[in-house]
Amino acid sequence: MTDQAQKHSGIGRQPFVPTTLEDWARSDEYHNSFLLEVDDVLDTALVNSTAKGLPDIAVSAAQGKFLKLLASSTAAKRILEVGTLGGYSTIWLGRALPEGGKLITLELDSKHAEVAQENLARAGLSSKVEVILGPAIESLAKLQPEPPFDLVFIDADKPSNTQYFIEAKRLVRKGGVIIVDNVVRNGSVSDPALSDPSLEGVRELLKAIQGDKEVDATTIGTTGEKGYDGFLYAIRR
Repeated sequence: MTDQAQKHSGIGRQPFVPTTLEDWARSDEYHNSFLLEVDDVLDTALVNSTAKGLPDIAVSAAQGKFLKLLASSTAAKRILEVGTLGGYSTIWLGRALPEGGKLITLELDSKHAEVAQENLARAGLSSKVEVILGPAIESLAKLQPEPPFDLVFIDADKPSNTQYFIEAKRLVRKGGVIIVDNVVRNGSVSDPALSDPSLEGVRELLKAIQGDKEVDATTIGTTGEKGYDGFLYAIRR
């Protein structure tokens, strides 16, 4: 057996070789070339968001597809998103909704909300998606959904993660899913020598979930064009 065959068979594994953002981005591009179709609506949403000055912090295409597949596989009819930005992830999630489904997305910045409305209209999702403008904590407190949400996606300011998660538990049905994005942050969350409001926000959330009998949760680390990060996946018991 050749060295290359051994490597791919798992026999005689090679020593660990450090990888870079360039490697991760190339891997995303390679897999996406097989699994994601060209999508003018989503591409235009990103171009429009950039042109209007929004930060380049939306989920990647692969992550967006994951959110869509997750919503579809759980047959989600009611979805809540905390943090709209330009509506890129909102479009992915909204496309998973069945007829009569509803997505509510919360956004603090009026400019972001305006751009998101433009992108959602272009995607043909205005009738299924409601953008609520204002501080998410205040907006969440006012929500009294009946029936509860099936899926909650949290991707907003990290210092408020725990407050968002507590509200998400109240708003999601038993068996429903809560996803919190950006909880690994290049491995910085686990480094006690590092501290900033975003890191502390994730740490506070992990401590709050520890021993919480109302949820069952895990963190999944990810690498790709957006770098080294990860998301927290929780099920409401």
